[in-house]
Amino acid sequence: MLKKLSLLFVLVSFGLTANAQIKTPQPSPAQKLEQVVGLTDVTVEYSRPGMRGRTIFGDLVPYGQTWRTGANANTKITFSDNVTVDGKELKKGTYAIFTIPGEKTWEVIFYSESNNWGTPQKWDETKVAAKTAVEVYEMPMKVETFTITFDDLATGSAVLGILWENVYVGVKFEVPTDALTTKSIESVMAGPSGNDYFQAATYYHTEKKDLKQALAWMQKATAGENPPFWYLRRMSLIQADLGDKKGAIATAQKSLAGAEKANNADYVKMNKESIAAWQK
Repeated sequence: MLKKLSLLFVLVSFGLTANAQIKTPQPSPAQKLEQVVGLTDVTVEYSRPGMRGRTIFGDLVPYGQTWRTGANANTKITFSDNVTVDGKELKKGTYAIFTIPGEKTWEVIFYSESNNWGTPQKWDETKVAAKTAVEVYEMPMKVETFTITFDDLATGSAVLGILWENVYVGVKFEVPTDALTTKSIESVMAGPSGNDYFQAATYYHTEKKDLKQALAWMQKATAGENPPFWYLRRMSLIQADLGDKKGAIATAQKSLAGAEKANNADYVKMNKESIAAWQK
């Protein structure tokens, strides 16, 4: 018994129990790269193999063959908005980046299925969201570790750089900064939206603040054609709390008609009950 306890003490002291795990560095460590281009968030997740004395392009990575563009799981890029690559629109989302290296040019492919480990067992051309050919630039020095960069940042574009050994290739992509900025400017300059007025009025009403101000906001929220029935419901409740039962009933009847048209049983029931109560 004493020998067993002594052995256990030794194992625990040196971290050699069954639950212990040996940690070693990964030969191709993972990296997550985040960049805002204009108003668009772009993220790249990839693994970074090293040269380790090997010849890379034309040997370890053969010319003319599809390459995973890194190591381990797919190299992935995620766009928060629709972007454009070589005139082709890429919908916002995540794509695997595959490449076909050549001596003078590379093909760079954005593939809609991004959860492979390496290249797909069966290539599906319908999943090619965009592809482009880019020129190879020979660098005057060698880059030991496979590297992806964001270069030539501008308000409406950037270049996705790929570097390894003595090779650099860059893929330009364009982001919808002008459209997003223009929309933002127009929205702000146009003033609060109907929903902004509705949210403000709802807060003032539920928190029992200035009901006259809440009603003024609801009048603006419902000023257009066919205001939502839930806007009208809130307005009727504010009118009732201000003592305007006649106005509340008229507004609730409009909300009721809208709710019936939308087959919203909850609002139909609530409006009918309120109208009956206010008519007494």
